[in-house]
Amino acid sequence: MIPIIIILGLILLSAFFSASETGLTTVSRPRIHRLTTEGNKRAIQVSNLIRQKERTLSAVLLGNNGVNIAASSIATETFIRLYGNDGVIYATIVITICVLVFGEVMPKTYAFSNSEKVSLAVSPIIRLVVWLLSPITGLVQRAVTHIFHLLGIGVTEENSALDTIRETIDLHHSEGEVVKHDKDMLQSVLELAETDVRQVMIHRRKIISININQKPEAIIAQVLDNIHTRIPVWKDNPDNIIGILHAKALLKEVTQCRSDLAAINWRLVLSEPWFIPETTKLKNQLFTFREKRNHIALVVDEYGALQGLVTLEDILEEIVGHIDDEYDKAFTGIIRQPDGSYIIDGSVPIRDINRQIDWNLPDNRATTLAGLIIEEAMAIPDPGEEFEFFGTGFQILKKHRNQILYVRCWKVEDGKMAVKTASP
Repeated sequence: MIPIIIILGLILLSAFFSASETGLTTVSRPRIHRLTTEGNKRAIQVSNLIRQKERTLSAVLLGNNGVNIAASSIATETFIRLYGNDGVIYATIVITICVLVFGEVMPKTYAFSNSEKVSLAVSPIIRLVVWLLSPITGLVQRAVTHIFHLLGIGVTEENSALDTIRETIDLHHSEGEVVKHDKDMLQSVLELAETDVRQVMIHRRKIISININQKPEAIIAQVLDNIHTRIPVWKDNPDNIIGILHAKALLKEVTQCRSDLAAINWRLVLSEPWFIPETTKLKNQLFTFREKRNHIALVVDEYGALQGLVTLEDILEEIVGHIDDEYDKAFTGIIRQPDGSYIIDGSVPIRDINRQIDWNLPDNRATTLAGLIIEEAMAIPDPGEEFEFFGTGFQILKKHRNQILYVRCWKVEDGKMAVKTASP
């Protein structure tokens, strides 16, 4: 009975190591982190074990394989003593079934469903095992690293934390647990630190600005007709921005001048323009907007030439989507056609296209759809020309001079058009 008792004890140890391995590798790290911040000692031990993952797994695997081999050896010797040479076959069958069912499948299944409970329970013992086996596991790790080096095999690093979060969001979205709008919002927050302001700015050709050399009556009329409360003001040249006019500041000055428009002191009305480089990241700009209590900045390139402007609302829309107020016009830049294609304004940002119709066009080569087509075609196409790249078909519908105005777009399936395009 002594060998049988020893074998049963070894199988229990195998079950312990198997459950420990699964529990420590599948436990929720955010949950453990929260317990750690609350001062849970077991959670601190689990966090330390996860942090030195290679040493922990090496020790657990070493212990698991050791007890399995020991159980197999003792069982073989016992069965040979009882049944002769046939005992090898009997021992192999019995130990395989016992280890597989009781030492692997059952404990790992339980640990997978109760990873937090298991990892917290086993952490003190596993911590001791890791310490005891550290000399052996250290030699094993160095040997494995040396063998990989000799074979020319590189060990890839883990994804960054942000990549892991993105993949988690995509996974939950594909499983229906996260709706598309929430997925877009969460991913946009993660992308703020990687996105330049030039990708969301209003291009200088679309900036609504005011010439300071006009008569006060004309300036006030433009302010009243404008849907924006902050308007760039230029002198002599539209690119020579000398200040930002706030409608509220203008109203206050007109009131103080008792409606004598000629007496308006424009120096008091205009605020200092704020220039930022086009490579500024949205995350940094958002924090700077908050610190400076400013809502608008002018974007310049490396030579100091005006490229556009970006507002606090532009960055917020990058997170939550387009924000309409009572003065905004309906967005008509993307229109779905009955045949499944889309007619898209060439100036629409690629990021907006991907978000609205769930495509995956690259936005690192160009900001707008027109820019992407010109970049890929390496030319300025004429109306009627068609292109296909990134699994998408493009047909130029209308252009003005060198500017692409409208494009028909459709997805391509299995090398064929998913929709039939119409002539421009």
